[in-house]
Amino acid sequence: MRATTIHAPGDIRVETVPDPTIEAPTDAIVRVTAGCICGSDLWPYRGENPVKAGNTIGHEAVGVIEEVGSDVSRFSVGDFVVVPFCHCDNTCPACLAGVQSACPNAGGTSSGQAELTRVTQADGSLVKTDGMPDEKYLPSLLALSDVMATGWHAAVSAGVTQGGTAVVVGDGAVGLCGVIAAQQLGAERVVAMSRHEPRQKLAREFGATHVIAERGDDATAAVMELTDGVGADAVLECVGTDQAMQTAFAVARAGATVGFVGVPHGVELPIRRMFSQNIGLRGGVAPVRLYLPDLLERVLDGRIDPGKVFDLTLPLDESPEGYRAMDERRAIKVLLKP
Repeated sequence: MRATTIHAPGDIRVETVPDPTIEAPTDAIVRVTAGCICGSDLWPYRGENPVKAGNTIGHEAVGVIEEVGSDVSRFSVGDFVVVPFCHCDNTCPACLAGVQSACPNAGGTSSGQAELTRVTQADGSLVKTDGMPDEKYLPSLLALSDVMATGWHAAVSAGVTQGGTAVVVGDGAVGLCGVIAAQQLGAERVVAMSRHEPRQKLAREFGATHVIAERGDDATAAVMELTDGVGADAVLECVGTDQAMQTAFAVARAGATVGFVGVPHGVELPIRRMFSQNIGLRGGVAPVRLYLPDLLERVLDGRIDPGKVFDLTLPLDESPEGYRAMDERRAIKVLLKP
């Protein structure tokens, strides 16, 4: 099959690699209808994460089941499915507690930017649509495989409530989906922190009532002015850098919670402020399967349209250009069509 591979920082290629095969009776093979590039894929691309030369890359996909293992009973060849980036059995104590991303039988999508991908624990992981969805839904269904569910997890973890003020730190696809989540969960004020006009515009489309372009102390001051010196009731940290985390805690009111979903890189927690102000931290890897049924319904009935985060669509063979576009912030998120 044709697949995107990474060989070194900045070295993305599209190559022919062996097709994935059924390795366990709980597996399924999905022919990818649409995949995409995630902001977290930029960490190894930029040299921030280790790279094993020749590995496939990409963990977000939707498509049609091509083959199932002998123990797969809930899905059949020909089903159109959303593939959560983290696979789970959905039956263990962690899954039953709503933490499917910590399933002891967890797996993960490793060739979402390819023609085929293998899904472990297919029965527990996959969610299918009622027949083949209309083409217009594909971007939003693809967003459910990671970024929309991850933004939702940030909002839930932060404790967004009806009538409150939510601040979203980060204007990438996850942060923008966090804006959707905060709006859907009833926040009266949704503050998006963004310095980029196209992302500011999309944040407003998604429900942001305010946009703050400042960073650091100036950003904190702007939130404090907006909230009469109190701070935000809930903060969504959707970046993973130390600056983003420091800002998140600086703008949180006493007793609030920071919901964090950005993959941490060099983060140091402000323990003294957390202690003295009773500010909590909750979140981590999104349990996508937990949120998928609800989010799928919201997409199909038109309440949310997270597919708007895709502002560039390319054929699979041009995925290296997609990486460059996202790295240079010429694109928010790139959709790839095999």
